Amino acid sequence: MNTTCHSEYLKLQKVFIKPAKNAFVSDIHLSEQWQELNYLSRPDFDNAMEEYNSFQAYFIKNNIELLNFPFDRNVKIDSIYCRDASIATDFGMIICNMGKGGRINEPKSHLEAYKQKNIPILGIIEAPGTLEGGDVAWLDSTTLAVGHTYRTNREGIEQLKALLEPKGIEITVVELPHYKGKNDVFHLMSILSPVDKDLAVVYSPLMPIKFRNELLDRGFELIEVLDEEFESMGCNVLAIAPRQCLMVAGNPKTKQLLERTGCKVTTYKGEEISVKGGGGPTCLTRPLLRSI
Repeated sequence: MNTTCHSEYLKLQKVFIKPAKNAFVSDIHLSEQWQELNYLSRPDFDNAMEEYNSFQAYFIKNNIELLNFPFDRNVKIDSIYCRDASIATDFGMIICNMGKGGRINEPKSHLEAYKQKNIPILGIIEAPGTLEGGDVAWLDSTTLAVGHTYRTNREGIEQLKALLEPKGIEITVVELPHYKGKNDVFHLMSILSPVDKDLAVVYSPLMPIKFRNELLDRGFELIEVLDEEFESMGCNVLAIAPRQCLMVAGNPKTKQLLERTGCKVTTYKGEEISVKGGGGPTCLTRPLLRSI
């Protein structure tokens, strides 16, 4: 079977996750860290374990190979949102450099996990450059969109270009707004989730006109998330196959819009593992391989 890393919507074959027990560790651990990491409130450990078991079961049910990032004493509870510390390419993994200070050790943790599994490394983003995986999304097999945000700076983007442009990958830079400022969780994938080659979930009020027009020019139909479902992560949708989607419960209007386009949508309860920390299903996963 032919596979690629260069897609957000093809059938998912292999994915890394950071199980809640490896990231949250204990109620004491959560109590010590949730405020400094700007969570909405303290997650409940037992409820988080229950939610994560249901979340993980979805991948098992769909015959997707799961690889686990292990417990690491050098990282914090945000490590559950494992998309952010690395980027998967067909040429090897790119190890990020986090723009959020409390997450600075996560990329090294990813690097060690990949080395243990003999997964090749293409490059490492170095200071003063910053780059987070939530700011990066494949538009097609040779086009990677990257958000210029408080988490991903110009130096990080230039290093990303240096790694990928010689290999024929076009980098589309998306200039994102200040929104709620430096302490907020605001990535490119906060406002964009491709779920098929010609379908994407978007939140247009925070989307640059130039980039939105580029999506339309590429033939994307846009599912517009309403204001009342943006903060509850209605725009954070993980495709595990074309138009087969996973999203956080509590966004019924976005779910209905997806279903009207022929999408099969599954929801999971994510109050503890998603809502409180601002990380939906795309954030909770580091997809590796999808089938072509």
